Amino acid sequence: MRSAVAARACTGIAVLYRRWANKDELVVAALAHYRDSHPVELPETGTLRGDLVAMLTGMGQTRAAFFAIAAASAFSGLVAGTGLTPTQVRDQIMGDQRLTRVKAIYQRAHDRGEIDLERIPSAVLAMPFDLVRHDLLMDLKPVKPKRIRSIVDELFLPLVQS
Repeated sequence: MRSAVAARACTGIAVLYRRWANKDELVVAALAHYRDSHPVELPETGTLRGDLVAMLTGMGQTRAAFFAIAAASAFSGLVAGTGLTPTQVRDQIMGDQRLTRVKAIYQRAHDRGEIDLERIPSAVLAMPFDLVRHDLLMDLKPVKPKRIRSIVDELFLPLVQS
């Protein structure tokens, strides 16, 4: 794999070894680069529902190829080679960006009076994103709009607005 990467980058394998200690570090760096070069826009529609539908749709469309690559990497030995769990690999690739962006959507909804963040468990706040990630990993293609609306309207909003 390194020889193919080196050839595509028009450099030598020794240069890759100086930058990344092993293939797993190279794969994590490649996934992080893909994430950075394919950003998901942070929507501001004026409603929690609108923001979530837009964010989850963008995530589903923009990240479908990312999740296909990540799943292939995990199944090809990245998780076993690093000793990391899939969650740890995700957190290493996504970093603080993931939580900061989600928190912004929820904080705006809280400020508008749509939800009370002090009474909503963090697992409930993570749920719509976890479900979309699950669908991306299982199907390796963009999540259908009907499914995103179902996650938001039938599962999430009834939990946070009751």
